Amino acid sequence: MTDTDARPVPPVAARRLTARTHHGDTFDDPYEWLRAKDDADVVAHLEAENAYTDARTAHLASLRDEIFGEIKARTLETDLSVPARRGEWWYYGRTIAGAQYGIQCRAPLRSPDDWTPPQLSPDVAVPGEQILFDGNVEAEGTDFFSLGSFEVSNDGTRMLYGVDVAGDERYTVRVRDLATGENLVDEIPGTFSGATFSPDGRFIVYTTVDDAWRPDTVWLHEIGTGVDADVKLFHEPDERYWVGADFTRSDRYLVIGVGSSITSEERLIDADDLRGEARVVWPRREGVEYSVDHAVVGGEDVLYILHNDGALDFELVRVAASDPEGARETVIAHRPGERLLGVDTFRDWGVVAYRRDGLARLALLSYGDGAVTEITFDEPLYSVGTGGNPEWAPPVLRVGYGSFVTPGTVYDYVIDTGELLLRKRQPVLGGFDPDDYGQARAWATADDGTRVPVSLVWKRSFGEPGSSPRPVHLYGYGSYEHSIEPGFSVPRLSLLDRGVVFAVAHVRGGGEMGRQWYEDGKLQSKRNTFTDFVAVGRHLVASGYTTPDRLVAEGGSAGGLLMGAVANLAPELFAGILADVPFVDALTTILDPSLPLTVIEWDEWGDPLHDADVYAYMKSYSPYENVRDGVRYPRILAVTSLNDTRVLYVEPAKWVQRLREVGADALLKCEMVAGHGGVSGRYNAWRERAFELAWLLDVLGLAE
Repeated sequence: MTDTDARPVPPVAARRLTARTHHGDTFDDPYEWLRAKDDADVVAHLEAENAYTDARTAHLASLRDEIFGEIKARTLETDLSVPARRGEWWYYGRTIAGAQYGIQCRAPLRSPDDWTPPQLSPDVAVPGEQILFDGNVEAEGTDFFSLGSFEVSNDGTRMLYGVDVAGDERYTVRVRDLATGENLVDEIPGTFSGATFSPDGRFIVYTTVDDAWRPDTVWLHEIGTGVDADVKLFHEPDERYWVGADFTRSDRYLVIGVGSSITSEERLIDADDLRGEARVVWPRREGVEYSVDHAVVGGEDVLYILHNDGALDFELVRVAASDPEGARETVIAHRPGERLLGVDTFRDWGVVAYRRDGLARLALLSYGDGAVTEITFDEPLYSVGTGGNPEWAPPVLRVGYGSFVTPGTVYDYVIDTGELLLRKRQPVLGGFDPDDYGQARAWATADDGTRVPVSLVWKRSFGEPGSSPRPVHLYGYGSYEHSIEPGFSVPRLSLLDRGVVFAVAHVRGGGEMGRQWYEDGKLQSKRNTFTDFVAVGRHLVASGYTTPDRLVAEGGSAGGLLMGAVANLAPELFAGILADVPFVDALTTILDPSLPLTVIEWDEWGDPLHDADVYAYMKSYSPYENVRDGVRYPRILAVTSLNDTRVLYVEPAKWVQRLREVGADALLKCEMVAGHGGVSGRYNAWRERAFELAWLLDVLGLAE
């Protein structure tokens, strides 16, 4: 572990060449053997990596404890969520100081006309409260605990829950009688997340996965029977597609969704005849995506369909549920650059989510005339969405809101008046004042002239960004049309309060600026994601925001691929790079259709197995294969989990070994009992984040 000077010595994995040959190209991979997860040598190597990382970061122990203490001190540990009405009950969650996991509760309505959620206080008993599910009790005796399904039947008598105790996102579903507190005989192992009751409570609809961990089959389980009697409602054989199922809010249909990154198809089954025939809404057509929701307009069952058939940024149409391929009535026409994201239907009105000028928006939709009324907010940067709206005919819409400087906020939007009723704002203890912090949008220019938005947040007492160089923490993602929203973070305050500016590079491949923004950062245009991020970093330096020795970068999963790519492209630009569960051996993974989710991913990255041009393009940027000799890399910390099924631990393990070969200061931290989302339990998660932030501050010279 150490040499004669007692300095930590990094683990050196044996070089065992494995040849990978495709399209006439052979890559001799010296570390592919690390993929053997159950091999004792592999486990020993990962444990040695953890020991080395512990030794290299031992001097940060007090800072980690300090940051953990700050997160804890700013968090109201004993708290309650805003109750959401469903049936005859208000449902809400509790957290208790010292407890890792949440507690799910309910309390009875005061009357059928009660739409004002009760004001709950941690130190005041709630009349009629029932504890439905205490995660702390259920997690006893486990090293990892994750809840993937949780639902109460419409009549309020039964509860289903799905638990994963390994981190591999495979859940065992059980059913509990809420009157007795006892579990029924039903036990469904190996499910995907999102199991749900049928409206009448007689059945459970759930999904399972294939050998490549692709959700491919929807099942119907009748409560009280064995799983061997479960009915297969739908199976998708095409490996490019995943499946999922849920009931419409109206309880009229079960919707079975089939989708790839670029194509979708939905089927409807009448909820009162779940063993009946599934009807295809629109037959799948390559490149056409759509989603369906049900409403009743003028006494007729209709479907609102959001689609991109000839509409790059999507349009909304209405069709008769009895003839979905018939006449389409355009409700919201396609508007280039204004990306329609979704429609949510209720009995008397709908809600439309869309993105304009890089920000998410919500608007009320009138069924009668199709009028769209946007819900407006004052801040220049913010995030907004619906949530906690299970009822079919509410007079209010529950809205979640926040920004970089405004903690998570819950409103009820009154449909008749347009009034926003504040129900709760996330408490932030320790004297937090949002006016002490600023947020703004800047723009960088990419290599091809494209303007790339950059979001910034900072503490005002250190001066305005750009007035003098400051330490900057730059975050990026840039894949799957996923947008990085301006959201609040308690742990981030530990950076801001030490003078660090937090920035988000909204690079192509994300969805911030519309569908074309995504298209321009995928497949054979993927390099735009990486060069955009580098352009943002260079803009921050050139504009006086920071200097390379005071600039650190972070990204996770596909954003970890971004981190690996920019480390190769512009190592001189960054002092340090934090890569969470990084997708850094992308070509090896995407070449192997037996690995989890690979075939599905071909629509995002291309198919290098069958296309030599795609192979060559991916080989040109895949981080592991492009680590360069003679380059001074920034300090690198890669964080992964042994049971991650989305980005296997072997990718960062191989990458770190290759980086060390060229002299890079690279660390690997592998959670031995966790999955893609890292450790479970809020205190564990806080300690994990404190570890990462302490490392970032050390790189920035702010550890003292």
